[in-house]
Amino acid sequence: MNRADMLAALERHTDPWDFIVIGGGATGLGVAIEASSRGYATLLLEQSDFAKGTSSRSTKLVHGGVRYLKQGNLTLVLEALKERGLLYQNAPHLVRNLPFVVPTYDWWEGPFYGVGLKLYDTMAGRQGFGHSRRLTRSETREMIPTIEMEGLRGGIVYHDGQFDDARLAVHMAWTAAEQGAIPLNYLRVTGIRKSGGTVRGVTAVDEESGRVYELEGTVVINATGPFSDAVRQMDDPQSSRMIKPSQGVHIVLRRAFLPGSSAVMVPHTADGRVLFAIPWHDRVVVGTTDTTIDEASLEPVPLHEEVDFILEHAARYLTRDPSRSDILSAYAGVRPLVSLDGDQGTASISRDHTVSISRSGLVTVAGGKWTTYRRMAEDTVDQAVILAELPERPSVTRHLHIHGYDAQADDLGSLAVYGTDAASIRELASREPELSERIHPEMPALRAEVVWAARSEMARTVEDVLARRTRSLLLDARASVEMAPTVAQLLARELGKDRSWQEAQVQAYASLAQRYLPR
Repeated sequence: MNRADMLAALERHTDPWDFIVIGGGATGLGVAIEASSRGYATLLLEQSDFAKGTSSRSTKLVHGGVRYLKQGNLTLVLEALKERGLLYQNAPHLVRNLPFVVPTYDWWEGPFYGVGLKLYDTMAGRQGFGHSRRLTRSETREMIPTIEMEGLRGGIVYHDGQFDDARLAVHMAWTAAEQGAIPLNYLRVTGIRKSGGTVRGVTAVDEESGRVYELEGTVVINATGPFSDAVRQMDDPQSSRMIKPSQGVHIVLRRAFLPGSSAVMVPHTADGRVLFAIPWHDRVVVGTTDTTIDEASLEPVPLHEEVDFILEHAARYLTRDPSRSDILSAYAGVRPLVSLDGDQGTASISRDHTVSISRSGLVTVAGGKWTTYRRMAEDTVDQAVILAELPERPSVTRHLHIHGYDAQADDLGSLAVYGTDAASIRELASREPELSERIHPEMPALRAEVVWAARSEMARTVEDVLARRTRSLLLDARASVEMAPTVAQLLARELGKDRSWQEAQVQAYASLAQRYLPR
């Protein structure tokens, strides 16, 4: 998957596209896979990098949504559990089973949460990841060695899925391309084209070359998440807002705060959200908050009070209280929640998705969550096919393997998230021994991964490599800044860039990384 090849394919395509998808996050990539795998001519356009926004800033969970049981939204939970099972089946190199411990400190918590999690197991059925069970006090401590013991009565263990969100997005772009779609990053849509009052394509600009493209399409899908309203207003400047953005923040700590192989789930915090502490890539991710914001941003910044909230709650449940100086990285993501009621708080709005069609035929899909991306895409394409009177073709994505599929990926060590591509990266390293070296002595990423990202994963900037291809920015923001000059040098060699480009890239990345360090 090479950007130059994708641009060349775009320029060779002279007929109108069946589908033009705007947005290269989880939802847009899912729609591109769904449409192209049914045989429709599909083009996906992303203004920045794949998963630049919300889709690389999640809690790293593939889950049914335990909190929705309390809301009584059993339909959403059932759907998410089914999709969780399918994603585990289709991307075993990126999704894994993770035990979660719910510590109990009051007498009523054990039976109360125990009943709910038994229902969760039952709803998952044959696609369950494991059975929940009650834990004694000592069993709880054995699974979570750093759990706060004062007042601890025991716990409950249940199972859910964990994944690497940005890497899944890259592999989904690969999958779409393998199905015949053309996914392009850094191609920004600047306008909606119409004929007779009906949407018939888009205008887009290549952010690298400045070239403008006038593209015709039978259906245009707006899958831009938090930015959905901006695209809707390109179609109709009078359209009302449908997105109520909410910011969620996570902090990343060293594994010493949560050793072992289990996660912690706190069912209810002060703002009504669930709090997770999750082992991830030899780090611990703790979050999340829920803060209403006025406008979405590609680079949201964690608020001081959000970081304090997480530190305070982490200290209640862990024997080693984390402080700001312990934070390796803090990141924020914007949830594209569909507003149901102007006075409703974001913690109570459903994550269920909505497909909306404007009077001129622009199809917008919004809401939902990573776990249900496939179902969202299926629903969207079904509606769009009816709208555009395209020939109906059945969905095949329930059993479509994601690129890199490898059921034995755990044997690949630090390259497990690449699945079958790991062999190609190792071959690169064997041909050029310096590429087998780590970029930074304290970080897992190899120099060969930078070369692979440029040649085969459409990485165009130092940020693309460090933030989303290797996850170094989230694993340790300070260390990633030290990696930037080496990454810039390797990228420049692959992309044909000069010394001034390298220097600009390093400077821009250092500035970006400062946003991931709590003030």
